[in-house]
Amino acid sequence: MSKILIIEDEAAIRRVLNKILSEENDVYNVEEAEDGLQGLEMIMNNDYDLVFCDIKMPKMDGVEVLEKVKKIKPEIPMVMISGHGDLETAVNTMRLGAFDYISKPPDLNRLLNTVRNALDRKELVVENKRLKKKVSKSYQMIGESAAITHIKEIIEKVAPTDARVLITGSNGTGKELVAHWLHEKSDRCKAPMIEVNCAAIPSELIESELFGHVKGSFTGANKDRAGKFEAANGGTIFLDEIGDMSLSAQAKVLRALQESKISRVGSDKDIKVNVRVVAATNKELKKEIAAGRFREDLYHRLAVILIKVPSLNDRREDIALLVDFFSQKIAEEQGGAKKTFSNDAIQLLQEYDWTGNIRELRNVVERLIILGEKEVSKNDVHLFASK
Repeated sequence: MSKILIIEDEAAIRRVLNKILSEENDVYNVEEAEDGLQGLEMIMNNDYDLVFCDIKMPKMDGVEVLEKVKKIKPEIPMVMISGHGDLETAVNTMRLGAFDYISKPPDLNRLLNTVRNALDRKELVVENKRLKKKVSKSYQMIGESAAITHIKEIIEKVAPTDARVLITGSNGTGKELVAHWLHEKSDRCKAPMIEVNCAAIPSELIESELFGHVKGSFTGANKDRAGKFEAANGGTIFLDEIGDMSLSAQAKVLRALQESKISRVGSDKDIKVNVRVVAATNKELKKEIAAGRFREDLYHRLAVILIKVPSLNDRREDIALLVDFFSQKIAEEQGGAKKTFSNDAIQLLQEYDWTGNIRELRNVVERLIILGEKEVSKNDVHLFASK
């Protein structure tokens, strides 16, 4: 049941609003405040899904209430109530963050539509915050080794800039974590981060995937379609496994970096894009350049900042932290209690040859949690984590 607060000094208006909302199939729990000061206190001490607030009130006017609410609980939609002489002020409140305004006396249909729209918006805001928190948690960089500490320091310096970054390292080392940290710590974090796995897209489709196409440009192009660069406009595009990109697509990416514009497949119309490019590869690009499979000019455009992610074998001191992190995460995912690992179990895991890096360690930890004892022992590691 949605909880709604009405802040209004006129008792008649409060009654009308309360009656309309309370009769809406009993889906709204409506509370009232007689002035702005009382209303603000109620907002601070309760969780409301929507607030109606009159503009002209004693003790504290609606504009002041709006400004304070936007500072303490910005996710609450505020709908301002305006008399005929308050319309200009009501419009100005929209610039301060009000969701909408309604005039006195309230129109039934407009009121209910505003309520539904405002509650939908509140739900979206809350869900977006939940997802963002989930995403941030999913891409934590776990480790205190010198190598990981160095990478974190580089990210702190580079993220606020628009410098292009090339991330290198073996499969499973966590190159995508570095890319996500770069985006989330940048000024572009509110815009999208679009990921493209260049190795997973057939070479004949990679250009369409990146730059879009116009209807009829090739078989199966039944309608115009925007590409990943357009989708990432204002944000970040992460080109994973860029070493597998075709030379023709490389030429178009180079143009996008040089001129900040792209053109869809089958079109000669230029489209301006404002995109930060972060790329990653598990290949030695200088060897690929020597073999004629990668453009040297594109390499130099991408590698303004180089970040090499170490293998797990090169940061064994982080294994204990990673095991603890994965144990907690797996327990949350599976709804069970977190399992602990004995010291000798951790020591044995630190001695293994982790060719699959962190991805392999995560799988082994999950296997040990499922098959091992309440406290995972060295014997469990011997039995279930054998290579």
